[in-house]
Amino acid sequence: MNELQPIFSRIAPIDRSWLERAVARQDSLTKPPRSLGKLEEIACRMAAIQQTLSPRVDRKRVIIFAGDHGITEEAVSPYPSEVTAQMVANFLRGGAAINAVARTARAELTIVNAGVASPIPAIHELSPGIEFVQRPVRKGTRNFLKEPALTEEEALRAILLGCEVAADAARAGVNLIAMGEMGIGNTTSASAVTAALTQLSAVAVTGRGTGVDDEAFLRKQAVVDQGVRLHAQGSGDAFHILRTLGGAELAGLAGLCLGAAAKRIAVICDGFIACASAAVAVRLCPAVADYLFCGHLSTEPGHAIVLELLDKKPLLHLDMRLGEGTGAALAMSVVDAAVRTFTEMATFESAGVSDKQEAAKKADG
Repeated sequence: MNELQPIFSRIAPIDRSWLERAVARQDSLTKPPRSLGKLEEIACRMAAIQQTLSPRVDRKRVIIFAGDHGITEEAVSPYPSEVTAQMVANFLRGGAAINAVARTARAELTIVNAGVASPIPAIHELSPGIEFVQRPVRKGTRNFLKEPALTEEEALRAILLGCEVAADAARAGVNLIAMGEMGIGNTTSASAVTAALTQLSAVAVTGRGTGVDDEAFLRKQAVVDQGVRLHAQGSGDAFHILRTLGGAELAGLAGLCLGAAAKRIAVICDGFIACASAAVAVRLCPAVADYLFCGHLSTEPGHAIVLELLDKKPLLHLDMRLGEGTGAALAMSVVDAAVRTFTEMATFESAGVSDKQEAAKKADG
C-alpha cells in the first residue's frame, strides 16, 4: 500500500471557493435562478474540479476494465467465463452497445484487459477511436470461497494499472471519463464487496445480475454471504475487502478513480460494479468522492445501496443493467450540456437583458 501514498497525496478535496465563484456565474446567466436544476450543480462542480470558470468536456473517453472471476465455479452465472473474452473482441470490433453509445456521446473508447481468463479472439483491425490495453494481472481471479481472489501484490498491480490508464488519459487531454466493466461473475464479487463495505446482508445487496433463475439466485446469495463471513466479517479495510472478494477489473476501476482524481479529471461511474469499485477508492481516499458522478441507477438492488454509501444521486434513471459503461456514457451528454450552458450562455449584462434586481431598480425609479 505504500506505493499508493504518492497518489493519495495528490488528491485534494475540491476548493469550495471555486464552487462559490461558479454559483455566482450561474446567477449572472440569462435565466431565472436555479431554473436549470441539477445541470447547474453539475456545471459548478465541473468548474471546481477543473479550477476554471471555463470548464471543458470536449475530450471524452469511456474506459472499460475487463476481468474474469473464479467464483463462477460456484454456478453463480448462466454464462461461461469465455463470454468475457468474446465480448472484449466485440468491443474492439465496434459491435457492442457501448460502441454505439460512445459514438453518440462523441467519446473515445479504451478497453483494458486487467484479468481475462480466456484468450481474446484475434482482431485484425480495431474499430476507429478504440484503444486496447493488454495488461492482465492474472488470468481470472481465484474462487473466493476457497482462497482470496487476489494476492496483495496482484490487487496493488491492478490498482496501479488503473492509475496509469488515468494518467495516460490526462496526457492525451481527456477531460471527462466514463468508466465501465466487463466480466462474467462480477456482480457476485461486487455484491460481496458491497456487503463487506456496508456490513449489510447478502440478501440486501445481491441481485440477479445476468438473469439467473431462482435456484441460482439463492445460491448466489449464499455464496456472497459465505465469502463475506470467510474473509471480511467486521472488516473495515477496503484494500483487504477488494483483494479477497473483488476482481482485477474492480481493482483497476478503483485505481482509475484514484488516478483521475489526482489529475483533477471528473469520472462518471456506470452501474453497480463500477460504483462498488468507486466506493473502495473513496474508502481508501475520501477526497476522491468530489470527482465522481454516478451515471444512472441500475435495477441491481446493491446499486442504490452503494449510491447511498457514496452520497451520490444518479444523473439518469432508465432501468438499465447492461454494464459496459453504457449508463455512464449516456450521462456524458448530460454533463456536456451542463458545461455548455454554463460556458456558452450570455450573462444578463452582456446580453443587455434585465435581471430581477435590475427590473426592481427600474420599477423603483
